[in-house]
Amino acid sequence: MTDIIDMTGVVGNPLFEDSALLYGAPAFDRIREEHFVPAFEAAIAAAKKEVDSIADNGAEPDFENTIAALDRCGKALDRVAGVFYCLNSACTSPGIREIAEKITPMMTGYSLYIFLNGRLLSKVKHVYDRKEALSLSDEEAMLLEKTYKAFVRNGAGLDEDGKKLFSRLSEELSLARLAFEKNLLDATNDYVLHVTDESGLGGLPDYVKEAAAEEARTKNMSGWVFTLARASMGPFLKFSTDRDARRRIWTAFNTRAYGGKYDNCRVINRIVSLKNEIAHLLGYGSYADYVLEERMAKNRENVNGFLGDLVEKTLPFARRDVSEVAEYARSCGFSEKMMPWDFSFWSEKYRESRFSLKEEELKPYFELDGVVKAAFSLAGRLYGLTFEELPDFPVYHEDVRVYDVKDADGTHLSLIYMDFFPRENKNAGAWMDAFYGQYVIGGKDHRPCISIVTNFTKPTSSMPSLLTHDEVTTLLHEFGHALHETFSKCTYSSVSGTNVPWDFVEFPSQIMENWAFEPEFLNTFARHYVTGNMIPEELVKRLIDSKNYLAGYAQLRQLQFGVLDMAWYSSDRSDVMDVEAFEREVLGSISVLPVIDGTAFSPSFSHIFGGGYSAGYYSYKWAEVLEADAFSLFEEKGVFNREVASSLRRNILSKGGTEDAAEMYRRFRGRDPESDALMKKQGLVAGK
Repeated sequence: MTDIIDMTGVVGNPLFEDSALLYGAPAFDRIREEHFVPAFEAAIAAAKKEVDSIADNGAEPDFENTIAALDRCGKALDRVAGVFYCLNSACTSPGIREIAEKITPMMTGYSLYIFLNGRLLSKVKHVYDRKEALSLSDEEAMLLEKTYKAFVRNGAGLDEDGKKLFSRLSEELSLARLAFEKNLLDATNDYVLHVTDESGLGGLPDYVKEAAAEEARTKNMSGWVFTLARASMGPFLKFSTDRDARRRIWTAFNTRAYGGKYDNCRVINRIVSLKNEIAHLLGYGSYADYVLEERMAKNRENVNGFLGDLVEKTLPFARRDVSEVAEYARSCGFSEKMMPWDFSFWSEKYRESRFSLKEEELKPYFELDGVVKAAFSLAGRLYGLTFEELPDFPVYHEDVRVYDVKDADGTHLSLIYMDFFPRENKNAGAWMDAFYGQYVIGGKDHRPCISIVTNFTKPTSSMPSLLTHDEVTTLLHEFGHALHETFSKCTYSSVSGTNVPWDFVEFPSQIMENWAFEPEFLNTFARHYVTGNMIPEELVKRLIDSKNYLAGYAQLRQLQFGVLDMAWYSSDRSDVMDVEAFEREVLGSISVLPVIDGTAFSPSFSHIFGGGYSAGYYSYKWAEVLEADAFSLFEEKGVFNREVASSLRRNILSKGGTEDAAEMYRRFRGRDPESDALMKKQGLVAGK
């Protein structure tokens, strides 16, 4: 490769310059779409030059000149890619999509340039074979292990024909995943439920109607508009008395990207086929075998056993939940069969009756700004953190807020961007992402820039954004991921922050959800947005009493996703073209509501076909077992106990993936997790 890098298009390019902003944050006030392709091209060229210098080094390979050097490669590219992929999820456009289609093969090609390099493999193996004599730190040993396995698992040991095939399959897979996400977003945006007469709003609380009216105005439509965004569709299914309208919006949601012009069926079959071909090429029986080798669970037998045991224990409680809701509906005069579009409506009615608790009673106490401040206050109380809003900081959309996070001693720890409201150019759901992760080079600690992205109801001219209690829990969940990145205290980026085994990554986020049900925490912030009055003690009690309401049904729902995921990736499913029939085969025996013909979930199952949860969706429940066991220590010592929080930060949150996850957990908890902790926490035990 020539030493000359074409700098055309990157002189003055804010993506390829050192940012003068705090934390070296992206200069969103200067970044334009036309900057991305030149920045990617130049950054990839520079990264390849760095790779070549390692491969060409005539010195004996050692940890510093090979393993650490590889970890330091491509930092400029990491920054360009971090910004682009965050925008592609949270603030996309036709131009961004076009760029994604162009740079995806480029990024795949760069990865293959590293891992299919025989000279690099021989150097890495030389160091790996001598690891016992190197006196490495725990972090260095983990990086060496991870680097060597990355080469092996990415085709470095294949012959030339095998490498060519691996390269082709990888490039095709990256484009297929991109196509899946594009189809899903387009299909989601393609549907609206348009209500033109107020009689069609029966049962809907004022805040739901006002949000729908605002959505209509945004779309230049009359009346009220409901979309497939959960913040819009969820309340409609929960409160609307129009059963046929509930059926229509439920059906639209459950047929997203299933048939029609945005059909994902062929795409997901191709994704599964490609992943299986890659696994077989590398010597694995299935893609699940390939994935799970690097997880805490170790193999698919353990995962299937874990899921199967939980399904067996949970199914009776889920059936009981559905039966109780159906019985309540009948007592109210509902004589029809309980259908999926009925369940949310009647379960909310039953909750209101059983616990004297209505969602609209709670929402006025969970104003978004107050919840955000409460999350910050909680982190301050547990860890001594402070959060300073930077109102004039450059952002990628006017809705985004930015906060500088400092440690108790004033040290800058991270920059957090918060992007709360739905947009047509934004993926559904909620997630945490990082523009840049944490690492140390040349003695300088590069701190992370993080984004928390959600789809909460937007404020209107007369009402602030009010959250459901579930959304309070969601915010704390994503905040937990952000704290994991924030506390990272590692040297090497490959093992810093959330670069941990996939079935451990949800533990720091899920443990944060527990505070949403702690009266001591709720009483610190839950004030009525109009009167300023604290949330009544008896309302908090009713909320806590309802904590495990429908816990069996909710847990089974998540387990079904995990079972479906493992079914797709546990054997060669490249011939499965009838997605709907496949789902019926896999889930039929563990479904507790009627299965509706003409619907399928897989075409919109973004976690496993567009994201990183292939053969990994079980990890949510796996992590829940850990967090249920871990939070019991806070319950024992006090939910604001600084000593326990300090131990959690020191032993887990700051460590990234520098040590074995199970060992880090044992160091924090003093023992292995109790296997029945989750069932106990959710009240899913005999006699409950």
